[in-house]
Amino acid sequence: MPEVQYFPIDRLRAFVVQVFGRLGVPDADAEQAADILIAADRRGIDSHGVARLKAYCDLLSAGTVQPRATVRVVRETPSTAAVDGGNGLGLVVGPKANAIAIEKALAVGSAWVTARNSTHYGIAGYYAMKAADRGLIGWSMTNASRVVVPPGGAERMLGTNPIAVAFPAGNREPPVVVDFATSAVAFGKIQVATRTGKPLPEGWIVDAEGRPATDPAALSSGGAMLPLGGDVEHGGHKGYCLGALVDLLCGLLSGANWGPFVPPFLAHHAVPERSVGAGIGHVFAAIRVDAFMDMAEYRSQIDDWVQTFHATRPAPGSAGVLVPGDPERRAEAEREKTGIPLLPAVVAELRAVAERVGVRLD
Repeated sequence: MPEVQYFPIDRLRAFVVQVFGRLGVPDADAEQAADILIAADRRGIDSHGVARLKAYCDLLSAGTVQPRATVRVVRETPSTAAVDGGNGLGLVVGPKANAIAIEKALAVGSAWVTARNSTHYGIAGYYAMKAADRGLIGWSMTNASRVVVPPGGAERMLGTNPIAVAFPAGNREPPVVVDFATSAVAFGKIQVATRTGKPLPEGWIVDAEGRPATDPAALSSGGAMLPLGGDVEHGGHKGYCLGALVDLLCGLLSGANWGPFVPPFLAHHAVPERSVGAGIGHVFAAIRVDAFMDMAEYRSQIDDWVQTFHATRPAPGSAGVLVPGDPERRAEAEREKTGIPLLPAVVAELRAVAERVGVRLD
């Protein structure tokens, strides 16, 4: 594996803020966008961190995404809202829509908010954790441009369409954070494999003819990713159903594009042949725990839940059972000390972005 270069978190975040600012993103929005990208890197989700900065910059530079997001509520009830993101950065639209869901849930017990006319919003877990920070159960989903083949099909029809749910912490244990793509793997992990020249595990992708493949280049040559589970024999139909659920809620219900018509994240990818909505779509939800049980009892129970699962008898050769969110917390603790590791290809991309917009990556 190529040798990585470590960057202090604060320095890398400041660089991202500067880049977005040079591309016309208002100061507060640039700070928000940087927070989400750095949150991904801090948590070890390298596929969704600063490695994606160039893609956002390409979209802003091409005028495909508006640097000043005009986010407005277009339909509303006490517990719901439909938001239009004005074709702004999803890294800005998402937090504003999520904040609406949080405030409504605090007021009335639970809330659901859709967003349309948005773009790629970073890691889904960021939004769910924001609700958990307020003592709420948080939920976040987004659809994405097509890259996943449905069982029985031979062409891309769905995105990686992630789901995240975060349960607030107890008195002794950290929050439980469920965050996963409904594809066999996140698309960014294939990008990482491409940069490192490593083959992919079987069950992640197929080639242009629908045959199993392990060379990441097969994806850029007309191949597709498989849904969570891979083929039907291994539960791929269940991953497909989860991806479809996200697409119907985030795309169709919000008024955004859905299925094969979701616009691409990468500027050089082909635009779908037609549009069935506005941009891409997200869904945010928040639930007040005390609407269902006493908060003190909840905190005691979730501590017990975490400790019980951690105490599971380990399988031979295993270090033990993790609960959702454990790997990311461990990565965050480590990277607080070491900084964020970036592959040489990512560093080269960031230096090219820096030169393009006139800032320095020290």
